[in-house]
Amino acid sequence: MKKISSVMVFALTMLLFVSVVGAQTIELTYWTHTDDNRTMIENRYIEEFEKMYPNVKIKRVVNEASKMGDLILTAFSANNAPDLFNLPIEQEYGYMIHQRLAPVNYAAVGYKDAQELIDNYQEGTFDPISMDGVIYGMPLELTNWSIYINDRVFRDAGLDPDKDWPRTWEEMADISEKLTLRDGEVVLRRGFDFRYPYYLVSVLPMVEQLGGKLISDDGKTAIVNEAAWTQVLEFMRDWGPHGRNLGSPTYPAPRKIWNKDNNDMGMCLSGYYQQGRLKIDNPEFHASNEWRVVPFPVFENAVNDVRASYYGHYLVVNAQTPKNKQEWAWKFIAYMLDNPWEYLETVQILQPRKDLLEDQAFMELPYMDVFMSDMSKSHAVFLHENGYQFERFIGDAVEGVMLAGEPVDRALKTLKTRIQEVLDDVY
Repeated sequence: MKKISSVMVFALTMLLFVSVVGAQTIELTYWTHTDDNRTMIENRYIEEFEKMYPNVKIKRVVNEASKMGDLILTAFSANNAPDLFNLPIEQEYGYMIHQRLAPVNYAAVGYKDAQELIDNYQEGTFDPISMDGVIYGMPLELTNWSIYINDRVFRDAGLDPDKDWPRTWEEMADISEKLTLRDGEVVLRRGFDFRYPYYLVSVLPMVEQLGGKLISDDGKTAIVNEAAWTQVLEFMRDWGPHGRNLGSPTYPAPRKIWNKDNNDMGMCLSGYYQQGRLKIDNPEFHASNEWRVVPFPVFENAVNDVRASYYGHYLVVNAQTPKNKQEWAWKFIAYMLDNPWEYLETVQILQPRKDLLEDQAFMELPYMDVFMSDMSKSHAVFLHENGYQFERFIGDAVEGVMLAGEPVDRALKTLKTRIQEVLDDVY
């Protein structure tokens, strides 16, 4: 009897041990970029998920979108990167190439295998985040940019927003001139301005409209069709303070100023999500019918009808995260992404699941026809393992001619040399 009691005690002890181990708290850190609408629903998803799985705790950390690339790079360099995060795909791509991302756990996200996952999304969705037949991320959003117009600013300048919106970049400059207000050389109201940190999304397509490329098709030669690059750099030089003084990288982000409707920003470049942010920032303006969305402009002498590149923010998992935590990270990602309509209606970001795109109500959303038409004339953002570095080089060239008065030919030569040096190291 005494022996049986000892066995029972041992069994109970082991059962207690297993229970404690099984209930061990899983702590996940999730880094993402600022978006008040998304914060609202994702905080709720976290609460729901933690209630379903009491042993899981998720810390959501928000950073400015423009700073995320550097913050993630620094975190990985220090071996202190978050368990899961999202970046624009052009920044995530290098992490995938260098095997810093964990492959998608298909079972954890609710699919039998990669093919079943692919079949449930728009064709090509996973191409940018796949390598050797393995998928490394789930799409938080697939986004392209078109032009938002403030009708009140147009009318204040004597323009008719129904007719006088810019179809070409040349018209964009001329119309922006009419919309711009200055006090001496100080710009008080901009007609339009660019999203300067994101040169691969919006400036490279301007080059492609003119027949240029960043690198050759074989990946070995930098700056194809220098005439196209020269025209775009001259356009940006003339846009800046040393030219027509229409805008500058030193000014506040246009899309944030535009939302305020303070008669200081006529047009901005943004995605469908801008409407959700506008609704929070300025409900009166959102409901006023005093704004609209029009297509991305094309140069008058364009040889290709290319619009702003679409990009993806993919939710990815750090390969350095322990395997058990990776599985929980993918489960949490799947839980969030099982709400495509709420993301679209509340945050105005598109997760290209077929059940969403094939819903009749999808194309009835405000200005969705403009965005989808522009997307049909665009392509995925330029991807390369050194793409983040190339974007900075383009930024240096653009900002050099705009702000420092650097001659266009010299800026272009420097840009070509810097990119070619990187390509030569690769090959």
